[in-house]
Amino acid sequence: MSRAQVAEGGSATRNPNPLRGEATIAIGGDERLLRPTFTALVAAEEELGPLFALVERAGEGRLQLSEMTALFWHCLARREDLTREQVGEAVVAHGLAACAKPLRALLGAILQGSG
Repeated sequence: MSRAQVAEGGSATRNPNPLRGEATIAIGGDERLLRPTFTALVAAEEELGPLFALVERAGEGRLQLSEMTALFWHCLARREDLTREQVGEAVVAHGLAACAKPLRALLGAILQGSG
């Protein structure tokens, strides 16, 4: 494990810490950690607009596939070997129902904060 991973509380491939709002999604056969850090959420907000509005759209069933993909992309703990298109393809391959679990974890962290 690298120093950066230790400093952030673990590796990019370990089990997610639900108290921190972490979740995983399989992309290209690998489980990838989604970690909603401040930096990740700021980047998502810059692209998608206010996060509270994003949560509201999700609650109303109006969250777009591109928005979910963008949130996952920004929250990936390790993405240097991925393209955003691969993340989107993984979302489509899993289906929206399967992606609801990691999405709920991230949205919960946005609303409630994390550990």
